[in-house]
Amino acid sequence: MNDRDFLNDALATEKYITNNYSIALNEASHEALYQDLLSICTEAQNEQRQLYNLMFKKGWYKLEQEDQQKLQQKHQQFYNYTTTQFPYGGGQLQ
Repeated sequence: MNDRDFLNDALATEKYITNNYSIALNEASHEALYQDLLSICTEAQNEQRQLYNLMFKKGWYKLEQEDQQKLQQKHQQFYNYTTTQFPYGGGQLQ
């Protein structure tokens, strides 16, 4: 394995961990346990972000620019959904 593979594996692991901490936070009924989990989750989330930033900086995590017309179509689709599906006229998103 090379550096890129190691970082990619670490990033995938951190994503998995933060996802599971999120589930645990939703289920925690004891306040002290919730606070401990929240602290650990935040730490793991920050680690995930640092790994992402490092991979992006090295060109190992690439993002493609989306077509502006597609973005506008999705925005309109979501906006239409919010104005027709949310209670109390939830069309506040713009």
